[in-house]
Amino acid sequence: MVALVRTVAYLGLEARSVEVQCQIAPGVPRFNIVGLADKAVGESRERVQSALAAMGLSLPPKRITINLSPADLPKEGSHYDLPIALALLAAMGVTDAEQLADWIAVGELALDGRVVASPGVLLAAIHASQEEAGLICPAGQGAEARWASGIAICAAPDLVSLLNHLKGTQTLPDPRPGAVEPAPPGPDLKQVKGQETAKRALEIAAAGGHNLLMSGPPGAGKSLLASCLPGILPELTPAEALEVSMVQSVAGTLDGGRISRARPFRAPHHSASMAALTGGGLKVKPGEVSLAHLGVLFLDELPEFQRAVLDSLRQPLETGKVDVARANAHVTFPARVQLIAAMNPCRCGHLGDPALACSRAPRCAADYQAKVSGPLLDRIDLHVEVNAVTAADLVLPAPSEGSAEVAARVAAARAAQTARYGDAGVRTNAEADGDVLEAAATPDQPGRQLLAQAAEAMRLSARGYTRVLRVARTIADLAGSEEVGRVHVAEALSYRRRAPVN
Repeated sequence: MVALVRTVAYLGLEARSVEVQCQIAPGVPRFNIVGLADKAVGESRERVQSALAAMGLSLPPKRITINLSPADLPKEGSHYDLPIALALLAAMGVTDAEQLADWIAVGELALDGRVVASPGVLLAAIHASQEEAGLICPAGQGAEARWASGIAICAAPDLVSLLNHLKGTQTLPDPRPGAVEPAPPGPDLKQVKGQETAKRALEIAAAGGHNLLMSGPPGAGKSLLASCLPGILPELTPAEALEVSMVQSVAGTLDGGRISRARPFRAPHHSASMAALTGGGLKVKPGEVSLAHLGVLFLDELPEFQRAVLDSLRQPLETGKVDVARANAHVTFPARVQLIAAMNPCRCGHLGDPALACSRAPRCAADYQAKVSGPLLDRIDLHVEVNAVTAADLVLPAPSEGSAEVAARVAAARAAQTARYGDAGVRTNAEADGDVLEAAATPDQPGRQLLAQAAEAMRLSARGYTRVLRVARTIADLAGSEEVGRVHVAEALSYRRRAPVN
């Protein structure tokens, strides 16, 4: 007899069906797991044996074979423990094999028989909904699984409770969806004194989802401005919140099934590796750029990152996704992020101050800025200089306009973009391209003339030309204008990088 239990394999944000087949046959006592399993899956033998021993069960002295089908699909992770144990129990006649046919099982087993959390339960629940099956998962992740509505969820604390529930002698409570967390409090734009140009650029970046680079001396307020950005961004829609939560589920950071409507804000240290930033590792997991999906990726001290690490962001910034290629798998993670970067003009940071600048100025500035490649800088829509704050600025009262007022204008501009693009699959102006962008952002005649002249004088690339159009469209949206005019194009051009750094 061969007992069958369904489970899933994770490839990026995709859950693929896997069938766990268990056969107990006469022969030399052995316990084999086959089907392209990694080390974590191979170690399931010890966890499953110990969990069954904790229930008072021992394996029969026969040849036990577990096959994970399809055999050519890589199997990674500890969530195969529970389906392997259920298939083994069904083959031993402890539970009904036919009853398990309507369920998909995921979960790791502790040595004492507890079912403990494993990453990716939300993806498994969505896959179960598509397959019209129920989901068996750890009790601690029932709230996470319940976000996939319309399916039966069996959130089991341990193997004994699960078996009793399947037999009908015990009823496990139906889990409820996790809480929707409010956005955490953050700094307000009223705390930023002066820096009106930088605040205007931040508002444009928030309204259109544009990438922004702030350059200025230490202490000018670049990090403070970046930390104010989440406070002026609109909340995630329910569909977007679910999309972000799927990434967090795969990464194992969706604690208690709690979903937040606040946009992600990730700020990795400049010592981060390429795998940490873009994803990968021995067991492929999403990196910082994917964990910031539909939110903000803040890179402080931009030139201090390794150049190869920064250049690995070129594809995600252009396509909105990360392709992690391995010899045995090709995984894709979403990465539609808004890049906010900050940097000093040179290593000492005081290039514009003769009294403080080092003796190598201005050569030190050229060497320092050359650490960031031109193609990456070309993908940044807004370049703004953040000047040092004077003592006169600091003694002034706080500005009357704060994050709430700016957020209202940003929300109105985002609403205009949602209405404009409709079903085109475009969320913001920063994502518009091709015919969609041409129909929405073609300037009037004076604007086209100015843009043509500037493209020649500033030597704009085709990408740079497109990004100027996107920024001009956002500026027009903030002004409530249906048409992109010369004044909108002029302001958009003022934020372009004047000359290549290297």
